[in-house]
Amino acid sequence: MDLGFGGKRAVVTGGTGALGTAVVGCLLEAGVEVWIPVFDSRELTAFPYGDHSSVHTVEGVDLTAPAAVDAFYGAIPDLAASIHIAGGFAFTPLEALTPAVLEAQYRMNALTATLCCQAAVDRMAEGGQLLNVTARPALEPSGGPQLGAYTMAKAAVAALTRSLASELRPRGIGVNAIAPSVIDTAVNREAMPDADWSSWVKPEDAADVIVFLASPRNRVVSGACVPVYGNA
Repeated sequence: MDLGFGGKRAVVTGGTGALGTAVVGCLLEAGVEVWIPVFDSRELTAFPYGDHSSVHTVEGVDLTAPAAVDAFYGAIPDLAASIHIAGGFAFTPLEALTPAVLEAQYRMNALTATLCCQAAVDRMAEGGQLLNVTARPALEPSGGPQLGAYTMAKAAVAALTRSLASELRPRGIGVNAIAPSVIDTAVNREAMPDADWSSWVKPEDAADVIVFLASPRNRVVSGACVPVYGNA
């Protein structure tokens, strides 16, 4: 399927991780010029697209710092899509829900998405797309124990997505999110060695959904938090 990118530019935060790498691969196949903010250069060690002519990595970008986010996006002309995968996860029981823990989850998930949406819109013409990543617990908060901080942070991302979709509709900019269950990555397998990995979502399958929603081919869906649950 031709997604209509035709040499356009896209940002992928968290682009060097397992899901981000799958998204970058899909975008390159669609002929997209991809820009990736990188906080730590060690993220690039195993990244397979670091030398690709259509991939631009910018190191030292703190996605929780407004000035750094603005500077990163300010160097990108005519942005077609901004995909926000960067975030963080933590199991946290009730007794450990301290202000510091809550703030850390908020900053990694909701704040990064908010700042990137703000900066991206300033670089977009009509028809641009914003894509956030929330999570299944944000849509189904009773889905598991010790997820309070993470669920609240990702619920904020879902609320942001739906609110911005209404706000930006008159400007012709779409805003959507995917809400995955557990994604089948090496990190998650190590953290949950006894889980049924076969039920987890493959990064490539989640990437297909992300790239379609963030593409010019998506002309009618905005304000959606799409469940991406695999076989779970």
